[in-house]
Parts: sequence; C-alpha cells; structure tokens
Amino acid sequence: MVVKDFDELKALGHDKVAGKIVLFNEIFDKQKAAGGMAFAAYGESVRYRGAGPKAAADLGAAAALVRSVGSADFRLPHTGFSFPAGIPAGAVAAEDAALIAHLAAEGKVRMHLTLTPQKLPDAISYNVIADLKGSEHPEQFVIVSGHLDSWDLGTGAIDDGAGVAVAMETAEILQRLHLRPKRTLRVIAWMDEESGGSGSQAYSKDYSADFIHTVGAIESDSGAAHPLGFAVKMSARASELLRPVLEILQSFGASALLPTSYPPGADIAAMAESGVPALSIMQDGRTYFHYHHTAADTLDKIVPSELRENAAAMAVMGYALANMKDPLPR
Repeated sequence: MVVKDFDELKALGHDKVAGKIVLFNEIFDKQKAAGGMAFAAYGESVRYRGAGPKAAADLGAAAALVRSVGSADFRLPHTGFSFPAGIPAGAVAAEDAALIAHLAAEGKVRMHLTLTPQKLPDAISYNVIADLKGSEHPEQFVIVSGHLDSWDLGTGAIDDGAGVAVAMETAEILQRLHLRPKRTLRVIAWMDEESGGSGSQAYSKDYSADFIHTVGAIESDSGAAHPLGFAVKMSARASELLRPVLEILQSFGASALLPTSYPPGADIAAMAESGVPALSIMQDGRTYFHYHHTAADTLDKIVPSELRENAAAMAVMGYALANMKDPLPR
C-alpha cells in the first residue's frame, strides 16, 4: 500500500492495511530547501520516518517503509530515529520509492524485506566536558557544544563531528588570543543525541544545580556550511543586548538573530526550558540534507574555510556571553 500522508493511511482503514507493507511516499520539498528553508522541509517529511511505522502498525500493517528524507536523489537511503512500532520498518532511496509507487499503481507488488539493524543493550559511554575557568565568576557558565555520536552509514562529519570541532576550537581561539573571560567557558561534546539523548539527560541530572548559574548555552548541530547567525530562545530584552555582538559577526555575514519558540538544539533543550538563554548556529542548509544521515556524510563535505567561520561565530558569541558585565536577563 502506497500512501502520501497519514490522512490517506487512516482513510484506508484496518481492513485494507492489515497484513500489507505500507510505503509512506512523502516527497521532500527540494524547492523549499533550495530557497533556504531546508529545516522546514525536513520537519514536514521526517514525521513519517518517526511516527509512520507506529501508525501503520496500529492498522495491522506487516511492515512500514518511508521514502528517504533528503534533498538529493543519489539512491542513498537515509536513516534516523523511529518510534518503536513492533513491525519491521526501514527507509528506501527516493528512486526506489518512486519505482515501488509506480509498480503498485499497476497491480499487486510483493516484497521480501531483509533488515539487519538490532537494538543492543545499553553500554557505558560518556559526555566529554572541559572548562576554561572564568577569571571573576568561575561558578557561572557559558556552554559551547556539539554531539559525539552519529548514524553508522557515514562518518558523521557534518552531523555532528563539525559541531564538536567548532566547540573545541572556540576554547582554542580564546587560549591563542590570551583571552580569559570573566565566566567559565564549558565545552561539551554530548553523547547519544541521535537515539534518545541520554547524554544530555545525564548532564541535566548531574548538573541541574548549575542551570541557575548558566548564563548561556550554544549548540552547533546543523552542519558545517557558512554560518548565517543564531537561532535563539531567550527574552526580547536579552536579544536586544546582543546587538553589539551582531555588529562584529556582520563582518563575515553571521549576524542574523532568529527568535524561536522551541529550544534551538536537542542537547540544550532542558536548559532552554529552564530559562537559560539558548542559541544554535544557523548554517546555510541548502545542501545539508543531501548528505544528512546517509553514507555520504563524510569528511570531504567539510569546507575548511566555512568550518573556520563557524568556529569564529561561536567564539565571538561565547566570549561575549562569558565576558559581558551582567548576565543576559531571563
């Protein structure tokens, strides 16, 4: 059974879906992505990867497939988190989804699925945390961060090795320039962002008492392309106080400040919800979903000059937050 959306699946009903393989053939909006709204396009399509298998299982489906969520048709299957559904579930490349849809329109299609992923028992792993101690208020923190884990199809260069490198380089830049901010700069490489966020959950459990002393949290988890500015979840007054910082970032085109109603980064979400001013670097995302969660997420996709721009953007913002006279208002 080939469906375009959840409404079409629901309209079919249990009798028509039971025992069938369901393919969600939602087509990624490439024009939206090319126009600078790649993450909006991703949000529209990725819900079928996340919730599609469970929706199909609830109507008795034997298995569920989803058209790969991405902006390039390179016959590369895309992977990622799905809610447990109790039935086999997988992604198929865009070209294969189109072929299956064409064949299904001609008549009955039979498929044999061989799926090899398995959920292994949890094992001990770690966040990596390093502090550059503040000169006047070492008990107050500014967090700069990225996440360590990646899906195993590629090497995780843009998702999110680049983010970890940018966070580490932020501290390195301040050291090289002999800048010691008033507050502590805390570099965090988060574990397990991709499959549940246990790293950030553990940090929240162990360091929740520090949230009141955390004056800002920044995450980089949108690739390594040219930085455009920051998405922020903070008060309007706090945003206004960052205007002088944006003037510096304007020198290399990273001065946009986009307020959001949701936490701008999965690993800093708990801090954002508790009132900590939260920011994420906004990168040019027009090609990000060509490679995201696929075997093509490899180091050759990183442009060194653009990676340096991202490090500069995080270093400027991180230093400003750590060195301003008073913390941003909540």
